[in-house]
Amino acid sequence: MRWGVFVLVVCLCGSRTSKAQEQLTLLPDAPKPEPGILIGTVADVSNDTVPGATVVLQGASAKDSRTVVANDNGFFKFNDVAPGTTYHVIISAKGFANWTSPAVILKPGQYSILTGSKLHIAEALTTITVTSSVASSEEIAAGQVKIEEHQRVFGIIPNFYVAYDRNAAPLTTKLKFKLATKVAFDPVTFIGVGLISAIDQAGDVPNYGQGAQGYAKRYGASYAGGFTDIMIGGAILPSLLHQDPRYFYQGTGTNKARALHAISSTIVCRGDDGGRQVNYSTIGGDLAGAAISTAYYPASDRSSGRVLSNTLINTGERALANLAQEFLLRRLTSKAKNQNQRMEGPKNSIP
Repeated sequence: MRWGVFVLVVCLCGSRTSKAQEQLTLLPDAPKPEPGILIGTVADVSNDTVPGATVVLQGASAKDSRTVVANDNGFFKFNDVAPGTTYHVIISAKGFANWTSPAVILKPGQYSILTGSKLHIAEALTTITVTSSVASSEEIAAGQVKIEEHQRVFGIIPNFYVAYDRNAAPLTTKLKFKLATKVAFDPVTFIGVGLISAIDQAGDVPNYGQGAQGYAKRYGASYAGGFTDIMIGGAILPSLLHQDPRYFYQGTGTNKARALHAISSTIVCRGDDGGRQVNYSTIGGDLAGAAISTAYYPASDRSSGRVLSNTLINTGERALANLAQEFLLRRLTSKAKNQNQRMEGPKNSIP
C-alpha cells in the first residue's frame, strides 16, 4: 500500500515537472542586441583621400574579423558589427605605413564614424632588388630619382625637383645631371617657354620688336636663360659644391614653420653630407641664367642693373614656387582627388 502511494506521488511530480518544462520551452527567446554600423574615410596627412586602401575590422577571433577595400572616395563601411565586442581597425595602402585604431566598441544599434585614420608616407618608399643583401646609397638614390621623374602636376607639368622623403639619399653627379637634363628637354618645358615668350611679346619686352622674328628672339633668350639656370643651378654647381638641388617637402608642423622652411630654402639647402649650407648653387644658377638671357637682349635693355633685377625676380619666383610646393602642389601631383563622401543621419565619432 505504501509502495503504491509512493508511485502515485512520483507520477504526479513527474507530470508537473514535464508541464513546467513545456511551459519554459514555449517562452520566446530573449531578443538579440541590434548590431551596429561602422564607417570611415581613409586619408593621408594632407587630407587627400586614399582609394583602394585595405581596411580590416579585427576582432578577438578569426570569425569576428572582416576585410573591405575603400572605394574611389576612400570610403569604407562595416555592417552588422557585434555590439559590446572589442575591435581594432587596421588600414594599409601602397606607399603608406599601416595605421591601427585604438579599441572600438559599439553599442547596440550604434552608427559610428571612425576618425583619425590618417596614413603617413612610409619610411621606405622604394623597394630595389639588388644582388647584394644591402642596397648602396647610390642605388637608393637612383630608385628615388626614378620616382621623382614621374612626378607631374595634373599629370602634365614636370615636378621633378621635389623630394617627399625627408631622409632621401644624396644625389650623385650623374643623377644631378640626369634630373637637370630631364627638365630642360621635357616637351612641357618648350611649351612653357613658348607661353612666356607670347606674354613678353604682348608686353613688347624686351625691345625685340613684333612679328615672328621678335617672337623667335624672345623664345631663344627665354630658353637660353632657363637652360643655363637649370644646368648651372641644378647640376654643375651642386656637383662642384656637393649640394642637393631639390626642394625637401616638410609637410608637418605649423603653417608658419612650413612657410619659413619653404622661403628659407631659396638661400639655405641640404648638403650631400646632410648638413645645412648656404644655397650657392641656386643663387649662382639664378645669377647665371639672368646674365645669359640679358646678354641676348637688345643693347637698350642690356645692363648690370637688368641682370640684378632679373636675378631677384628669379629668386622671388623660386620662393613662391617653394610655398606652392609646401602647401598646394603635392595634392595636385598625386592622383585626382575626389570630394569626401558626405554622410547624413545620427552619428557618433570614435577618436
